[in-house]
Amino acid sequence: MQEELNRGASQPVVELPAPTAWPVVLAFGATLLFTGLLTSADVSVVGAVLVVAGLAGWFRDVLPHERHEAIPVEEVSPIVTERTEVQQLVIAPEVRRIRIPVEIYPVTAGIKGGLTGSVAMAALASLYGILHGSVWYPINLLAAVVHADPLQLSMDYLLAFHMNLFLVASILHIVTSLLVGLLYGVMLPMFPRHPIVLGGLIAPFMWSGLLYATLGIINPLMNQNINWTWFVISQIGFGVVAGLVVVRQQRVPTRQFMPFAVRAGIEAPGIMHEKPDAEK
Repeated sequence: MQEELNRGASQPVVELPAPTAWPVVLAFGATLLFTGLLTSADVSVVGAVLVVAGLAGWFRDVLPHERHEAIPVEEVSPIVTERTEVQQLVIAPEVRRIRIPVEIYPVTAGIKGGLTGSVAMAALASLYGILHGSVWYPINLLAAVVHADPLQLSMDYLLAFHMNLFLVASILHIVTSLLVGLLYGVMLPMFPRHPIVLGGLIAPFMWSGLLYATLGIINPLMNQNINWTWFVISQIGFGVVAGLVVVRQQRVPTRQFMPFAVRAGIEAPGIMHEKPDAEK
């Protein structure tokens, strides 16, 4: 970028590369060119014309010399601050770069949160099953993912108890809850001001939306019979309980970017302070 001042004008200007739309034309033409291989030869012909036009126009803008345009320079007020000094986080004198967040939750916090949240979600799902006619109904719907043709299962079959489906649903529920609990343990320190809003509202709505878009492929039977209102309520119950359990756990310091010699406790001249002489 070459900066120049216009001596004849009252306001200085700076020369910048001129904007061009030819790269967009080239990209669109290339898209049509390859799309025509699957649709029609006419589409490829239009794409080829646009590719040639885009290349020619783009080359004319940059060759033999790049085209520039003059942009007026506006005076900007200097940025000022009321702080008299910069506040720095001090972990250890050997650390020059701090890893944020400084404190995180241990893995056990995510495990505890996931397990307690799974109990809350299971209770709400069981309540929905009782209102629907059987406590085993939501359990069988969840376990139907292992069936080769789940849409052929009758309602009487879904309302009855089946040990194999109960074990499958329990494993799926516990493993998923543990994974989400571990995710909470990682995310919640990043949002210290409103952890319950993230864990109890934002996250449940996000993965409920994700399941809404993919459940028809993962579990067609559950997608056909699911009550999304109760499902979202169950997810919110899980999120609130798991979030409360996680945020009540004791945090541990983050492993900072210390040199290996410092982390290993090895004396390294220039890195660690020299130990005082024992004889003195």
